[in-house]
Amino acid sequence: MKLKIIIAILAIGVLTSCSSDEKKQLIKTKTVKKAAVKTAPEKKEVKKEKVVRTVDLNNKGIGSIKSVTLGNTIDKSMADNGQKIFKNKCSACHRADKKFIGPSPTGIIDRRSPEWIMNMILNPQEMTDKDPIAKELLAQFNGVPMADQNIKEKEARAILEYFRTLK
Repeated sequence: MKLKIIIAILAIGVLTSCSSDEKKQLIKTKTVKKAAVKTAPEKKEVKKEKVVRTVDLNNKGIGSIKSVTLGNTIDKSMADNGQKIFKNKCSACHRADKKFIGPSPTGIIDRRSPEWIMNMILNPQEMTDKDPIAKELLAQFNGVPMADQNIKEKEARAILEYFRTLK
């Protein structure tokens, strides 16, 4: 109770000590600030990320895969197996439908050779050390390297077949 009285007396003292011009300026400033707060919409700065869209179907990457022959049609059984492997070993960092920690594989068949894709899956360390496209991707994804999941060649081929289903 005493505190409220003291605060009231101090407030009255401050207001009475101001000249009328100072009071008008104080009221005007408060009114302008309130109006600015009410009318000014919040601006959120959206950073546009630089996306590497390099298309190179001739680069086979670095690793043991020198040639891959893709059939005219997708092997559904192999693609289903590849989807399971992808879910178990790759989905911690990759999402099929969007950028996550690593890039989305959707449309990768249109941007990279099958050999490059398999070499990246099988040999991510050497690829990010020596392959120019893999280096670009490493930089784009904040230097987070792709983990070596110890995937076998047959599994990598199944994952590649699954990637063929992602359009």
